[in-house]
Amino acid sequence: MKVLVINAGSSSLKYQLFDMETKAVMAKGLCERIGIDGKLTHQGSSDDKYKADVPMHTHAEAIKAVIDILLDEQWGVIKDMSEINAVGHRVVHGGEFFADSVVINDEVVKAIEACIPLAPLHNTPNLIGIHACEEVMGKDVPQVAVFDTAFHQTMPSKNYMYAIPYEYYEKYKIRRYGFHGTSHKYVSKQAAEMLGRPIEDLKIITCHLGNGSSIAAIDGGKSVDTSMGFTPLDGLPMGTRSGNIDPAIIEFLAEHEHMDAHDVINILNKKSGMLGISGVSSDFRDLDAAIAEGNVRAALAKDMFNLSVKKIIGSFIAAMGGVDAIVFTAGVGENDRSVRWDVCEHMEYLGIKIDPEKNKFRGRQMDISIDYARVRVLVIPTNEELVIAQDTERLVNEMAGN
Repeated sequence: MKVLVINAGSSSLKYQLFDMETKAVMAKGLCERIGIDGKLTHQGSSDDKYKADVPMHTHAEAIKAVIDILLDEQWGVIKDMSEINAVGHRVVHGGEFFADSVVINDEVVKAIEACIPLAPLHNTPNLIGIHACEEVMGKDVPQVAVFDTAFHQTMPSKNYMYAIPYEYYEKYKIRRYGFHGTSHKYVSKQAAEMLGRPIEDLKIITCHLGNGSSIAAIDGGKSVDTSMGFTPLDGLPMGTRSGNIDPAIIEFLAEHEHMDAHDVINILNKKSGMLGISGVSSDFRDLDAAIAEGNVRAALAKDMFNLSVKKIIGSFIAAMGGVDAIVFTAGVGENDRSVRWDVCEHMEYLGIKIDPEKNKFRGRQMDISIDYARVRVLVIPTNEELVIAQDTERLVNEMAGN
């Protein structure tokens, strides 16, 4: 089976084509500036990349551009569109509707639409990608939705409820949902394989650290708590997001800066976090360069981030009654050794200790703990696209009775 994985944004579309017999990526690429002019970057079986300006006024035109390049005589990897057996879509918010991935039908589309108020910047383009694939590929090609929130639907109510009047949960489903679920699911399974133990016997804390960051407590293979909340704004300070703050700050800023709540939330989402504190950048690499030049605010931003990660790890250890492994993943978690070191420093009393030599490596799957540490600290590159492809294959096979 060949599965096309689609991650549609408001003006971009990432794709990967998987051969599920070998789990190999046959091709991958990115459509950018959809609705403006259109740019395509594509990589097939070789290391060479194809880049071109391709008119993409709509997502349907972007999908058509993807199909065309996959079929291209020089750069393509398939000979006919019929070779694509299914499409898997990343969908950010499934609300309380979905605790697993699902084959997309009219009812699923309506449920995704119902979650738009919970994730307007994400679910809308996700739906556009779904409709675009149907328009270009027809209704006979099965499509599957894989939700960022689904993995966290195993959280108990004491962990996902907010201490606000219960009626708001009943009326609006205001609760903690959590995100990056596909990544947390993947790396926790990989951690169990690395440790050679059944995941059902393990307590794992997974740290998905990047421009957007979240941490999950996974007990017996199930998410029991996570740092992001009703929206991805909650939890850690991130690239441009504030993370959790005193909610009264919103009213205070609105009153003193003559803004409405929407304006303040926009600042908390797009102008805060590492960017807001440092005044330099939301990119951790830029912060490191600024720190090397003596920039105090850049150093403060990273210190705040690292301490926040440490605090959440500590709280999850307390809540689960222990931990067997801590996993670092995503762009910062996989590559920023100073973050990993600072987060785990002074945690020897919990059995956590990093080997400084092992910690020098970047972007590879490995155990970076000292040999005698009771708690293993693992670096595991995430692969959300593979999870989407695997879920798509599983559900399509179940639908076919295989």
